[in-house]
Amino acid sequence: MAAIPERHPLAPFTPEGARILMLGSFPPKKEKWSMDWFYPNWINDMWRIIGLIFYNDKDHFVMDGHDGKINKGFDKKKIVEFCEERGIALYDTATEVIRLKDNASDKFLQIVRPTDISALLQKMPSCNAVVTTGQKATDILTQIIGCEEPAIGSWTDINIGGRSLRLWRMPSSSRAYPLSLEKKAGHYRKMFYSEGIHVPYIGQL
Repeated sequence: MAAIPERHPLAPFTPEGARILMLGSFPPKKEKWSMDWFYPNWINDMWRIIGLIFYNDKDHFVMDGHDGKINKGFDKKKIVEFCEERGIALYDTATEVIRLKDNASDKFLQIVRPTDISALLQKMPSCNAVVTTGQKATDILTQIIGCEEPAIGSWTDINIGGRSLRLWRMPSSSRAYPLSLEKKAGHYRKMFYSEGIHVPYIGQL
């Protein structure tokens, strides 16, 4: 039986005044979610990376347990407020996929419909940079716009819909990517700082 295409379960998050657009590939299956938002998998370290960069605490966005223990979940409300305040938009490079295997690996995603990035950026007049947060997202975006991919932690000039932007390529926040949390945070910190988003603790890692 042919696999059924899966549509993206979330709407793009495009806060007013967004200055960067962070793009992953596609969310994992719902049973992997610890919250109803982007990067929801408990063993994905995106929100630990962000917590380390901006609060010097990898558990800043982890939900507190009622008994003083840490729950296995992220605090969506706190994350949304943070992204609104800092001007960080979020979505993915694919809006419809087929999972070739029953797991969350990007390697087994067949892209049915890539995201219309140009249309997405029209909602964000203040956005000057697009950030891919893994290899699959980078592959999809560079194929869409026809550009060379920058080295990890670096950027290149791109044009989308007649608009000049910077494309930053970040290391994947998946634990399958062989780089320490601190080194990943270093790449993301450089990107945020370069894009004019205030980053405290700039010299600590």
